[in-house]
Amino acid sequence: MERIAAAKPSGIILREKDLNGADYESLARKMMEICRKYGVDCILHTFADAAYRLDSHAIHLPLSVLREKAGRLHGFDVVGASVHSFCEAVEAEKLGASYITAGHIFATSCKKNSPPRGLLFLKEVCQSVKIPVYAIGGITPCNAIEAVRMGARGVCVMSGLMQCEDPAAYMDAFRRPAD
Repeated sequence: MERIAAAKPSGIILREKDLNGADYESLARKMMEICRKYGVDCILHTFADAAYRLDSHAIHLPLSVLREKAGRLHGFDVVGASVHSFCEAVEAEKLGASYITAGHIFATSCKKNSPPRGLLFLKEVCQSVKIPVYAIGGITPCNAIEAVRMGARGVCVMSGLMQCEDPAAYMDAFRRPAD
């Protein structure tokens, strides 16, 4: 994770759904320190109580958790939500999300048994809300520009970045202008 933070992504969402709250908080404390070292935003995921204790300014929530906590997320400058339909995008915005991730856009090994929602889905989501939308799922340096052309503010990358040999070179591939 330090090599990824050193590559200077816009932010890192720390999603660890297999950890309990205490273990997540311990990991989050370490990750926030790494992110501060490199000047990268660290966005905690799901565990709002841990985020409060760690004085985090940003939280990303599954829509179901945002529904439960809506109106009680005071203290967060940034509240993100994951959505899988344009109706969910509209709901997340109404519940106070300041940005959303929409996916999965392209085929990905993380969702082997689920067909991608595609670029038209992404365009529909982007047109349905006023808050920034970030595309997620199967994003590569080769297809990221397609997501942006559909209206996405940017993209989220997981597997490709976690599995690459050189996170800095991988991130640079996203930053190069498309031909």
